[in-house]
This record gives sequence, C-alpha cells and structure tokens, in this order.
Amino acid sequence: MILPFWKKNRINKPKSRRFTTTLLLLIPICIAGSQACTDDNDSQPPTLRHQIARMLMIGVRGTGPVLNEEMTSLVTQLGVGGIILYEYDAVNHSRPRNISSREQVTQLVANLRNAAIAPLLIGIDQEGGKVNRLKTMYGYPPTVTAQYLGTLNNPDSTSFYASRIAEMVKSTGINLNFAPVVDLNINPECPVIGKLGRSFSADPDLVTKMASVFYEKQQQAGVLTTYKHFPGHGSATGDSHAGFTDITETWKPVELEPYRRLIQSGKCDLIMTAHVFNAHLDSIYPATLSKNILQHILRDSLNFNGVIVSDDMMMGAITQNWDIETAIFKAIDAGVDILIFSNNVTEYNPQIASQAIDIIEKMVHEGRISPARIALSYDRITKLHRRLN
Repeated sequence: MILPFWKKNRINKPKSRRFTTTLLLLIPICIAGSQACTDDNDSQPPTLRHQIARMLMIGVRGTGPVLNEEMTSLVTQLGVGGIILYEYDAVNHSRPRNISSREQVTQLVANLRNAAIAPLLIGIDQEGGKVNRLKTMYGYPPTVTAQYLGTLNNPDSTSFYASRIAEMVKSTGINLNFAPVVDLNINPECPVIGKLGRSFSADPDLVTKMASVFYEKQQQAGVLTTYKHFPGHGSATGDSHAGFTDITETWKPVELEPYRRLIQSGKCDLIMTAHVFNAHLDSIYPATLSKNILQHILRDSLNFNGVIVSDDMMMGAITQNWDIETAIFKAIDAGVDILIFSNNVTEYNPQIASQAIDIIEKMVHEGRISPARIALSYDRITKLHRRLN
C-alpha cells in the first residue's frame, strides 16, 4: 500500500502527560520571547480573555454608521478580533444587513475601527460575480465571476478585475477579504462552488496563477487575502451550509496543489477551512475539526505557518452534528486560529461572542486547552496585523 504524502511525512509525537497541562496553567499566559505578548498598542500583557476574544470574528446586525449597543459591546468591551459584514440578512430574508450605500458602510467601518480597543479585522466575502457584498446597487462598480476570468484566461482582464475588487474593499476601509476561492472546479454541478462560478478552473496551474494575481493586487491595496476552502470543496455534491457534506469518494489530492504552490511562493495570508468530510483523511471529523487535516496536512506537510480561519461555525454541517462546546474545542485543538460566527445562517444569537469566550476560558481552566495553545493563535493574529502595517 502506497501512503499519501501527508501520512509519509506525519511525525508521531508523544502524548503530553497530565502534569504538563497543570504546569502550563501555572505559567504566565504570554509565551516567553513571543513578539505577541501584547497588541502593538498595548502596554500591559494581554489577559487570557483578551487573547481568546482576538480569536473570534462575529457577524452583527446594523448599518450604523453610529454603532449600536451590540457593536459597541463587541469592539469596546469584549474586544473581539474581527467583524464580518454582510449586505443581506439570511435569517430575516431582508436587506439591509450592514450595507445600504457606499458612504454608509465606509463610515460604519471607520467607526468600528476607531472604537475598537485593539486592532480590528473587518472581513467581507468580496469574490466577485454572485458572491459579491459590495454591489452596484450600493454604488460600487460591477464585478465578474472567477469562472469567467478562468475561462477567458487573459492576464490583463484578471489584473483589471483583481485590482477593481482590491480597490473596492480598500476604499471602504475593510482590511480582510475572504477571497479568492482556490477550489478546483472538479464538479461543475457543485451547488456552492461550480454552479455559482466561484472556481477559476479545474486546472491547478491556472487557479494558482489567478489567485496569485488577486493576492498581489490586494497586498498592494493593504488588504489581507484568504484562500478557501481547505482541503478543497470543488468536488462536493452537497452544500455544507445546509448540512453534512461528504467528499470521500469525489475528492482528489490534486485539490491541495494550489495551496502547496501558494504557500511555497510566500503569497499566503490566511487559509479558510471547509466543513467537508473525507473519510480517507479523517474517519470522524470534517476538515474544520480535524487535527489530521489542519495540523498534519496543512501545517506539517504543506508548511503553512500563517493564520487558519474557520468557515462559519454556525453552518449546518457543524451545528447539526456537534454542540457548540465540542465544535469549538475540536476546531481549536485541530489548529484553527480564528473562529467565525456569522449570525447569518438559520439563527441570530447576540450573545454568541461572550458565550464562546466563556466556553474557551473554561476549557483552559479545566486543562482541556493549554494557555500556550491560545497564545500561539494570538501570536499569529498579531503578526497578521503587522503585515497590514
């Protein structure tokens, strides 16, 4: 039997003993020598709750531009690490959610960042085409799908639209784009990738080339880039928004190629996980909750040392199969640095941020998660902010 490369390279590490966890609870939260013992504008070492809060990106209702009570609590009291913006409220089936005009959302973003007690990531899904939060109806220029650009395969057109999207995001004050998609278009009928035109191509060379252009244009604009959805969603026949999505029989190792090449090139800020299940990679958990997929494949085999961000933890593939505490624990244990709670799938929970912080803090005090593990994500997130600066 020939083992896949990620199993060949996997290193068996000894299990930590109980006294190790006890000792970790007695040491300071900051890792000695870590450059992220404080945020860039902090003078005191961060508390455990502060570090945990930085690992959360939350969806919230309201167009502002004056911050409502919930927004104020998130950025000035809890100090969450990020806010994700939507133009459509999928729970209420209504508009506006956070965006009603170009001027309004620009002022909202400015007010959020000015009020935040720590550097704040403002994220958006601005892929172009059908996944397009900054629409022409709000005063933004038109965009095209990734599939259109991949089919055209014209460097000038790719550069033009990549620059347009980067400028749209930058001009609004948003500093993190959850784009581009680097899923391979293996199944053109995939309901959330191929059928929506979100994939450049089934060819990993072309996907890598186009993703690189988007990265370069966003980097020039001061916008962080997120590749998604690891380890590949393009072969799926189901929708992980709606429920359990099994890619065991459709996924191919070639789907890792864009990630491998982009990581090797150094053009990689963040990578978003997929809530897809592949029994060949993990017989129990989907990628977001899988240590084998995120630690042994993405980090150990592909050598990714940057920030791993989850897809929305409120999607059906997670919530229908695991309670929130189990899902949070498994995601962090697997290697996720930022957890997204969109509040925009099937329910709206204004307390989700404080609940998540309480859950994670309790796990640390119980010894299920070490303070060093939290500090590691905090360190990666802080370094990400330095890339913006």
